This record gives sequence, structure tokens and C-alpha cells, in this order.
Amino acid sequence: MEFLETGFAGECSREEIARLQILSRENGCSCTIGLGGGKAIDTSVIAAAPTRFLVSGMGDALSTYFEARANVRSKTKVSAGLPCGVREGLCPPAYGTRAAYALAELCYQNLLAYGKAAKEASERHEVTEELETIVETNILLSGLGFESAGLAAAHAIHDSLTVLEETHQYTHGEKVSFGTVCQLALEEENGTTTDDEINEVLEFCMSLGLPVCLEDIGVQSISEDKLREVAEK
Repeated sequence: MEFLETGFAGECSREEIARLQILSRENGCSCTIGLGGGKAIDTSVIAAAPTRFLVSGMGDALSTYFEARANVRSKTKVSAGLPCGVREGLCPPAYGTRAAYALAELCYQNLLAYGKAAKEASERHEVTEELETIVETNILLSGLGFESAGLAAAHAIHDSLTVLEETHQYTHGEKVSFGTVCQLALEEENGTTTDDEINEVLEFCMSLGLPVCLEDIGVQSISEDKLREVAEK
């Protein structure tokens, strides 16, 4: 197998698409692999992709607001940027910005308002306003929100679940949605969330088919020792 590489030249236009089509035909290419985002990848590609990917993105984005809120409440500094930058002192931990928190809040509001309709559009392979809003939510709002407001228990729990081999067939976003439910359960213990909020998140997850319990991520049974291993990680 040989790969033919070509850069993206300027604006996404019919002319640029035609250039790549000609290049593909002339070289007998059997498929096209697009790297990057924004202008380089069209929203219709996402609509044609398996719906599980879009829903997994929503599972990941679901944690953005709750993790940002946890950091704001605990007055925790977060590390934005690559770990190597932090080590070199180029990007020292700092408090998240109000702008990031606002984006994280909008992220959650969009998921509740448009998530189910976006999933249905994806199942029809149709580009709709709701689908475009959720793509923006999954990529832009969640991306900026977590980068500048930080992560908390939801992603830490996701990371620790990797010690359970049964969970390996599930996506990052699917496990993060379970981690978000766990984080809210922890917050309920210390009185920083309510039953209504937890029920809202549970209903959202179940409406999309996102995991809300261990069985949903392949863990039918678990020993005390294995739980301890997960908790320590």
C-alpha cells in the first residue's frame, strides 16, 4: 500500500475539492484520509459516520461543565497546555478563566437542548441545525472549556477504568459519561449537587444510550481487590 500526501490549499471550496478529486482519480486512490479539523473536514462526513462516534463525543463533552464547576468551587489551579510546557515552566498552573467556565456551561446546555435531535439526524445521515450545533459543542465548546477550566473526577475515573480489560471495547466518551455520573455521586455525598441534577444527567445519558453503571461498560462483576486497584489508579 502506498500513500499519496497533499496539503490543504486555502479555503474549502469547490475548486479545492475538485483538485483533490482529480489527484485521487489520476493516482487510483481507493480512499481519502483527512487529517485535521474545521475547514479540512466537512460536517457531512460526520453525519455519514457511525452515530456511536457522535454520541461518544457527547459523553465526553458532558463532563466539561461539571469538571469546570468542581475546579471553580474548589479554587483549584489547572494546567492548560502540554505537560512538557508545564515542566519547562512555560505554562504554569493557573485558575480557569470566566470565559472558559461560560463556554463549559453553554456546552452542557446545548447537549440537553440538541443532543437527542442530533443523534436522530446522525442516524438518518442528515446534516441539520441540531447536528451542527452538537458538532460545535463536542469540539469547540468542550475543547476550549476543558483546556482552560480543567478536568476533575470524571476523567480521572475514566483513566482508572483502563485497568479493567472488560472496558477496553468502550470508547473514551462512553467511559467519561460513566465517570461524570460517578463524580456527581461523589458531589451528592458532600452536598454540592442535587437529586434533580443527577436525574437530569441520568435521563440525558439513557436517552442517548450512554453508560450510567459498570454493567453498561462491560463489567458484569468485580472483586473488592479489583475495585481497590481501580481506586488507587
